[in-house]
Amino acid sequence: MQTDPPCEFLFPVLCPQAAATILGVTASLFDLYKIGVGPSSSHTMGPMRASCRFVRELERRGLLVCVAHVRVTLYGSLALTGLGHATDRAILLGLAGNEPAAIDPARIESTVAAIRTVHRIELAGVHSIPFDESRDLLFHRDSMFPPGARTQHPNGLRLTAFDPQGAIVDERTFFSIGGGFIVEDGLEPQTLVQGQEKIPFPFHSAAELLEKCRAHELSISQLMLENECALIDAGKEENEGRAPVEVVREGIGRIWQTMQACIDHGIAAEGVLPGGLNVRRRAHRLAKRLREKESNGKVGDPLAPLDWVTVYAMAVNEENAAGGRVVTAPTNGAAGVVPAVARYYETFLPDADREGILRFFLTSAAIGSLYKENASISGAEVGCQGEVGVACSMAAAGLTAALSGTNGQIEHAAEIAMEHNLGMTCDPIGGLVQIPCIERNAMGAVKAVHAARIALNESEAHKVSLDQVIRTMYLTGLDMQSRYKETSLAGLALNVIEC
Repeated sequence: MQTDPPCEFLFPVLCPQAAATILGVTASLFDLYKIGVGPSSSHTMGPMRASCRFVRELERRGLLVCVAHVRVTLYGSLALTGLGHATDRAILLGLAGNEPAAIDPARIESTVAAIRTVHRIELAGVHSIPFDESRDLLFHRDSMFPPGARTQHPNGLRLTAFDPQGAIVDERTFFSIGGGFIVEDGLEPQTLVQGQEKIPFPFHSAAELLEKCRAHELSISQLMLENECALIDAGKEENEGRAPVEVVREGIGRIWQTMQACIDHGIAAEGVLPGGLNVRRRAHRLAKRLREKESNGKVGDPLAPLDWVTVYAMAVNEENAAGGRVVTAPTNGAAGVVPAVARYYETFLPDADREGILRFFLTSAAIGSLYKENASISGAEVGCQGEVGVACSMAAAGLTAALSGTNGQIEHAAEIAMEHNLGMTCDPIGGLVQIPCIERNAMGAVKAVHAARIALNESEAHKVSLDQVIRTMYLTGLDMQSRYKETSLAGLALNVIEC
């Protein structure tokens, strides 16, 4: 039975400090679309990255050999829903030196099991110390923020390393701010600000984006491509001196290939998802039924492709819930929307081609960057409108671009998509990214298709701008009671009996 939350969880969490750390920068496509593992970008990927960064920094400074004991303390949403989101496992994997993009999902179970069996962990993979989760991994469910932290975001964790005498070797506080992004308390998020001076067309609002496109006679995708190329270091060994445009195109291709593999794995897989809710995978059964209808010649339903959109989105989020390989889009909890709409474009639209896919991802990233800079993509900060809602807006814009819509139509599609996700709460049952998350991705993908179709069939003049709806989403999130923001203390999480 759920207990009453502490009083501070009943009121909105105002996070101007967290917002201020990410203002004034244009996020790269490769920041928004990150290859990693499920089930959560904010609760799994972020804490894994923070833990790994902590031990790698100790190693770099020559302090790792001095460490005899490590304590990790979780706060806010990380503490309240961390077990359901596999935050505990992510911490162990990160301390052992694993990054979400590099770890083999097939190795996760055995790696975690080995640590728990012997109660020891190899910090950064090289320095063995005792580790007892009951003592060394603490869930402070009664505190929203780490004590003394200057940043105020509800996904906080504090890592402390001690020497054999119990003296502190190092202590760091991180915040997982959504989409796998992490910010160290009081420091600028370097992954976002790095190389910003190189960008030829920085933009900080949709109005500014449209104006720069107009002034330079560029589409949104062309402008984003110019920015991405400027961020590429052709001198880096992995780029082998290739032209930046080739590197960008290859990177997008890798992201799309990973997304497609995730869809295919999700459709092929059967069984029950982990976590205790006994949720059965449905994508396989739905796909099988659709194929049977097609093989029996039952055609004629013009909306049948939307059934496949549902399958694609659910397949991705079932893979995510199972801890498989996924791409943040812009988060794990919303990872099914963008690939489902991109697969819809590629599979069902007659003029689809590779250039259309490139336009899709470049444009969707431009829209995602606006939400990242001016609002939030964290369900713990603004509810699911900041995850599935943002993904829906990105996908609608991407599809409109892929279909050669104008810049004005792209902005309109993105606005429509978010306008009809405003106020959506984040209330996962049992803290698991399963109910309502999996179906919600399917609904978001269908909404994105519909938003694009509305925008493509209307003139560019419309009453509500994308900038206005982004601002509205953020303010709505701040007004939302905190227990509706990824705490599992309200909504479906409280009113549906777990079984």
